[in-house]
Amino acid sequence: MKLCYLAFTGRGMALAETLAAELDGEVMRCGQPLKLDAWTAARFPEADGLVFVGAVGIAVRAIAPHVRSKTSDPAVVAVDECGRFAVPLLSGHLGGANDLARKIAKACGAVPVITTATDANGVFAVDEWAKRQNCTVANAERIKLVSGALLAGKPVRVRSPWPIAGEPPAGIIPVENGPCDVALDVCGGTEETLRLVPKVAVLGVGCRRGISCEALEAAFAALRQRTGLAESAICAAATIDLKKDETGLLEFCERRGWPLRIYTAAELQTAQGAFTASEFVTSVTGVDNVCERAAVLAAGDGGTLRWKKQAGGGVTMAAALRPFAPTWRWQDE
Repeated sequence: MKLCYLAFTGRGMALAETLAAELDGEVMRCGQPLKLDAWTAARFPEADGLVFVGAVGIAVRAIAPHVRSKTSDPAVVAVDECGRFAVPLLSGHLGGANDLARKIAKACGAVPVITTATDANGVFAVDEWAKRQNCTVANAERIKLVSGALLAGKPVRVRSPWPIAGEPPAGIIPVENGPCDVALDVCGGTEETLRLVPKVAVLGVGCRRGISCEALEAAFAALRQRTGLAESAICAAATIDLKKDETGLLEFCERRGWPLRIYTAAELQTAQGAFTASEFVTSVTGVDNVCERAAVLAAGDGGTLRWKKQAGGGVTMAAALRPFAPTWRWQDE
């Protein structure tokens, strides 16, 4: 977690340095020449967490112009310069501000001032659970409906194709089929369901020489339309070393922040499974299939091919899933 601390006084600076020594992060002091607005504008879009060592009001005014969405805003915590209280101000669950406040409190002896309703009532927080299970939230506007139901004492049905270890929290009813209120899946679903998307998919890519980024975008859109694969499920892409310098492919991955895994033909041959073989691909690359084999290798031990090769426009794509073992854990014990 990339943390940035801003202090306003000498005492606050000492506390910020203490916290950074314990939790890591960058420490700066507001004043000449550093301005509050400039510091906030520069770090809000790039940091995972902002810690203002000073008054809550200062922090609120500083971040107000930059607040966009609970799915993308960083965690923001204010802690007074005496280290008495740590107050999460933004992105308490998905951004991790509540957890960060608790860590700050532990580091300096403060009281974490947690105000989110589910935490205050000791109720299961579905968005905090999503974060701990490495899931993104496809339709965050439905979080409040699920939390509201639990706070009202109503049951919430959760469906997952993966077994979820442990005992379900109070109010949660696991279901295998039929309607549900929350669904874990790498594919899209209905708008009536809160969709949590595990980041476990690997996109395997093969392409002709000189392929454009636009051609890859079109092929990816076609794959998603056919399979329903959520873009947020993808954690990496993979291909053969012959394509490691393809500018279109590099740009395609860079746009999404995906690491690109590279394999030799010999390494691709070691992938286990049944793959769509092509004599032409073998003649060019030395291996009968690039996209499927690359996806499976990048998915690691226990990874499985979920969608076989789809070809078109000089591009082949396939997707594999890494092993995923969710638990019902949603906060520290």
